[in-house]
Amino acid sequence: MDATLTLELPTSTILQVTPEQFEALAAANRDLRLERTAKGELIVMPPTGGESGQRNFSLTAQLGIWVETHSDLGEGFDSSTGFILPNGAIRSPDAAWVSRSRWDALTPEQRRGFPPLCPDFVIELRSPSDNLLPLQAKMQEYRDNGTGLGWLIDPQRQQVEVYRDGGEVEVLDRPLELSGEVVLPEFRLNLQRIW
Repeated sequence: MDATLTLELPTSTILQVTPEQFEALAAANRDLRLERTAKGELIVMPPTGGESGQRNFSLTAQLGIWVETHSDLGEGFDSSTGFILPNGAIRSPDAAWVSRSRWDALTPEQRRGFPPLCPDFVIELRSPSDNLLPLQAKMQEYRDNGTGLGWLIDPQRQQVEVYRDGGEVEVLDRPLELSGEVVLPEFRLNLQRIW
């Protein structure tokens, strides 16, 4: 009989992993959501609760419908996809999109593994257990590594922080809809089910 062991680490403990070790850990633990910072620190993210899962499903479904009707423009990805950012971090946004030209420039091997690029567009959805400052730092990291548009959606504060390439962060209070702007032409995200 297999026994499951649980490893609990104090918050002050930081585990360092190389990119190769991270890939091996991710392959052996497909049920876990793992990320690696640019400094090599391992981040293990707990599963979401029901409300967060429902909200994330709505976000992913809406983006997916747009991608299917605009497949010539690029590819969409869910929260289980890890991307190797130019700074060496391996991040998994809650939803992401990569332009067709950038996706097609990858080799088949690069597409099968963690794609070595920063998505053009990302969404991060704050769960009740998420601290805001690390999520804001993650959004800034996406922007610093090439994301053209990013949304940090915070149901607790009923706000959206909009991150644009080269611009200031814009904070929107309880918007009902978000525009994909020039990055995702004609995309509109309905937030009524999120609030």
